[in-house]
Amino acid sequence: MTTIDFYFNAGDRLQVACRLAGKAAAQKKRMLVYAPEAEMASRIDKLLWSWPAIAFVPHCAPHDPLAAETPILVAADAQTPTSCELLLNLGADCPPHFERFDRLLEIVGTDEAERQAGRSRYRFYLERGYKIANHDLAKEGERSD
Repeated sequence: MTTIDFYFNAGDRLQVACRLAGKAAAQKKRMLVYAPEAEMASRIDKLLWSWPAIAFVPHCAPHDPLAAETPILVAADAQTPTSCELLLNLGADCPPHFERFDRLLEIVGTDEAERQAGRSRYRFYLERGYKIANHDLAKEGERSD
């Protein structure tokens, strides 16, 4: 069964997403970043090219010819490559087919609309019996372990 990690109180959701993607790549784990809004997918794509400041996190789209060799995939649609262990959700709703992944990462910002959407997703997973680990980034100083 998929394990779920919720990262709450993220000052900058995309910065946390980059850290989580960088950590996954460093641990040789493949991650799909689900960004269903085109603007969000474009923003995370650009940020991954410049984060950290002296390097970048290797990434591409699932349909790219290099996708099989790239640790981080950014998808704006419901494509779910079977080779990814981790799913990072940047959407407001539960991502499709999340149960196909070993682990789901949810990032919730400080904006009230994001908090409400995060609470809704949390309840959805909890009602279905998923184990959820909580990480309060305000208390952890924006770490993303």
